[in-house]
Amino acid sequence: MEKTLDIKGIDLATLFGAADAHLRLIEGSFAVNVVVRNDNIKLKGDDIQLDLAKEVIHEMKQTLARKGSLTAKDVRQLIEVVTIDNGHDNQVPRDVIHYGRKGAIIARSDGQQEYINIVQKNDIVLTIGPAGTGKTYIAVAFAIAALENHEVDRIALCRPAVEAGENLGFLPGDLKEKVDPYLTPLYDALSDIMPKTKLKRVLSDGSIEIIPLAYMRGRTLNNAFMILDEAQNATPMQMKMFLTRLGVNSKAIITGDITQIDLPKSSDSGLIQVVNILKGIDGIGLVKLNESDVVRHKLVQDIIRAYDKTNKMKKK
Repeated sequence: MEKTLDIKGIDLATLFGAADAHLRLIEGSFAVNVVVRNDNIKLKGDDIQLDLAKEVIHEMKQTLARKGSLTAKDVRQLIEVVTIDNGHDNQVPRDVIHYGRKGAIIARSDGQQEYINIVQKNDIVLTIGPAGTGKTYIAVAFAIAALENHEVDRIALCRPAVEAGENLGFLPGDLKEKVDPYLTPLYDALSDIMPKTKLKRVLSDGSIEIIPLAYMRGRTLNNAFMILDEAQNATPMQMKMFLTRLGVNSKAIITGDITQIDLPKSSDSGLIQVVNILKGIDGIGLVKLNESDVVRHKLVQDIIRAYDKTNKMKKK
């Protein structure tokens, strides 16, 4: 069966969501195929599922007209309400963090699924794990999804500019050229998720800011998604400074690998300290990933295990 809905005069970018994420939620929740043609939406599928999808789209239009915005969270809630009201039990797909440049970004391990669940339930999340477990990538995906769904106004991505074998003073160039190499992994994650033209625009207009941790001092970020990457290299004072930048309607994800601390031996890691200090506080979640969550080359897991085994033997 097929039904056609009129969408003339509606802000389609907001109605459909970034990369048509809202339409994908509908297709993932009901056995329907959604096709957009000019000012119409065509739905194809089973009669009952078709009627449910049609009602959800109607409610989406009403919500958009009333609020002036529509988020993925709104669409999920509408799907749940419509299906329950009609005596059905459709499961809304929650595993997709964002539909990026290369398709759906989803959990690829049990640990990553737990990571996603904890981020969805908390405003501050501490994520600890070895290289290759997707700590930074998943955090950036959540931040971009929040920005494109108008849940936040901006994203602040930062890293400590800690020297690991090279001294900043001896590196060539001005301050930005000295610091940018430390921030490259954040640029890499963004460019892997967002189209280049859109990424260039949001970087230039300040919607996404990539900065060294020290540049966060003295600021309060409202309606923002904050990410602190490589947090094992933040001192206790820097960690406290970052966490207290959190403003109204803001979220933060802190990621790090406590086996790769580049701080001077006389300095403590703020990440190790903060895990104990904030333990048990409502609204703050902790995720611990391990080698089984590594999603890089298959040899990376073996490399991590070999290093862990050597370190344990040294401690004995």
